[in-house]
Amino acid sequence: MARIVMKFGGTSVADLDRIRNVAQRVKREVEHGNEVAVVVSAMSGVTNQLVKWCTELSPLHDAREYDAVVATGEQVTSGLLAICLQSMGIDARSWQGWQIPLRTDSAHGTARIQSIEGAELVRRMGTGQVAVVAGFQGVAPDNRIATLGRGGSDTSAVALAAALKADRCDIYTDVDGVYTTDPRIVPNARKLAKIAYEEMLELASVGAKVLQTRSVELAMNERVRVRVLSSFSDALANDTEGTLVVDEDEIVEKENVAGIAYSRDEAKITVTRVPDRPGIAAAIFGQLAEQNVNVDMIVQNVSADGTTDMTFTVGKADLPRARAALGEIKGQINYTELLEDPNVAKISVVGVGMRSHSGVANTMFSALADKAINIQVISTSEIKVSVLIAAEYTELAVRALHTAYGLDA
Repeated sequence: MARIVMKFGGTSVADLDRIRNVAQRVKREVEHGNEVAVVVSAMSGVTNQLVKWCTELSPLHDAREYDAVVATGEQVTSGLLAICLQSMGIDARSWQGWQIPLRTDSAHGTARIQSIEGAELVRRMGTGQVAVVAGFQGVAPDNRIATLGRGGSDTSAVALAAALKADRCDIYTDVDGVYTTDPRIVPNARKLAKIAYEEMLELASVGAKVLQTRSVELAMNERVRVRVLSSFSDALANDTEGTLVVDEDEIVEKENVAGIAYSRDEAKITVTRVPDRPGIAAAIFGQLAEQNVNVDMIVQNVSADGTTDMTFTVGKADLPRARAALGEIKGQINYTELLEDPNVAKISVVGVGMRSHSGVANTMFSALADKAINIQVISTSEIKVSVLIAAEYTELAVRALHTAYGLDA
């Protein structure tokens, strides 16, 4: 007997037929003798509608009331799934975040989980009852509902799995695992049987949308075994289905590169001819930080005349705020011009094997050069190399790199 947390996203519970399909999956796990907790998202499109209503009524709405509204999507789904399970003869009940309780900090709308008191859930699961938990939500110190931000249901599921000491956290989505790259771009991309936490974290942070970044970070910290599965497959979750996200030590043969990710959500900014002296970088990036603009890749080009060009990337949605923020300090740092380019893409290669193998970056640069793709910015970490290129070459670059690293099926 195993204790399993099953998480189903919005597309998996998009309508009543899909909720019935989810209930059948849960029933099969129960019939195999497993203790089961289920975490659900809102039905597909519901959260977007709730957010839209809040914004239309008041763009500067009270974040606490916003949470009270948007959390209802998961409440509906959890209740419907519990009803469906009961109709199949399965003992089940729904749980909202505040009933567990799942406690968060006070950052309404983007709250972080502080603790989960799972003793009552464990006791009830021990009697055979399925706990159907509303994801994405908890209770803040002010005793009001708090939501965890977009993708928060993944985080809810992993945190619950850690609190319940579950054997595994199965995250069901609309893909059947983690692939070496986007199969829509590279049809012969391979599904990975296992991937290390660090690799999955890097891939999630640079564009892969299979798992939410915070959930992977939590899984790595708490050593929760996570499996990514398709909710549209008839197979029962077992050791051959989906992709298992595990500790690096569980992967015997480590590939140099596990996968290729891309993001078209970047914009490039160049601040030209600023004085090359201490404090300039602090002034630029401090101003951006004050406006909550996240900066990613950074490169500095120093000229012989004592000036420097500072190039960096921000999220495309943050470009107007970044422009306004830097405009406020033009007199302070005396730059000549602010150049913007939203038509860029970030391409990243990720793999724990980079630690012990040389030449990974050179393979990337050579493959792009062979396709006449110019590299604008480079950034690296211990297991990742990212480059910024013109957006029009995104698909060509991904295909070229996938082949260059021998990832084609």
